[in-house]
Amino acid sequence: MIRFRTLAVAAFAALALPAVGADLKVMSFNVRTMKADDGADGWAKRRDLFADTIRQVDPDVIGTQELNKAQGDDTVARLPAYTWFGRDRHGGHDDEHMGIFYKKDRLKIIEQGDFWLSDTPDKVGSITWGNVMPRMVNWALFERIADHKRFYLLDTHFPYRDQDEDARTRSAREIAGWIAKLPAGVPVILTGDFNTGPGSQAHALLTEGLKDARLTAPTHDGPDGTFHAFTGQPVKRIDWILYRGVAPTWQRTITTSKNGHYPSDHFPIAADFTL
Repeated sequence: MIRFRTLAVAAFAALALPAVGADLKVMSFNVRTMKADDGADGWAKRRDLFADTIRQVDPDVIGTQELNKAQGDDTVARLPAYTWFGRDRHGGHDDEHMGIFYKKDRLKIIEQGDFWLSDTPDKVGSITWGNVMPRMVNWALFERIADHKRFYLLDTHFPYRDQDEDARTRSAREIAGWIAKLPAGVPVILTGDFNTGPGSQAHALLTEGLKDARLTAPTHDGPDGTFHAFTGQPVKRIDWILYRGVAPTWQRTITTSKNGHYPSDHFPIAADFTL
């Protein structure tokens, strides 16, 4: 059963600008938690670049991972056209969020909610499958203000350890089952850091009902890999945008940097769709 809950000048390197007139622009961005000791790559030193990266792409909606509340608030202070929502993985606002940002003049929320990736998905903060911290999905049913077209956007972050492959597979199965209960005629987009590659069982399960924009868009730019640990040299493609009921026109991996520094330890990805 689906339960609903209402609720300085930068030098940009190798940035692929968004397509003019794109119908729906979606971004997935692992923010990198501000609680880590990242030294020269700490949040206070990259938050302007983070906002500038989003500004260059100008997405309608963004699924983020590892977002702390202060990071979300910092971002909308710099980008007031956006707002964001979501509880953290413990059900409050003190830990990491799957925060979803959206343009207030382009989209409105019809319904929104969240569920946990566990044996008890409706239990806030629940942990099973060997996870060491709660894992969750944040979601909304959006309506485009201009023409009233609707779509679901789900955002998630899978566990990262090598021994978590079974938990990632179970998480994928849980999400696939949840999506299968949605109205068939309403498009669905899933963003996330899945901490596993496209050859995984998790990817195979999710792409039984969804498609991978990187693999299906007629045009794609940037490297396949997304995680680069602030080095700019990506090692694996663990961030995906999956979809059904829309048509991708362009997918890109965004490698924006300034003076050798990056807005996150992941490259964000973006996809343009015809809705």
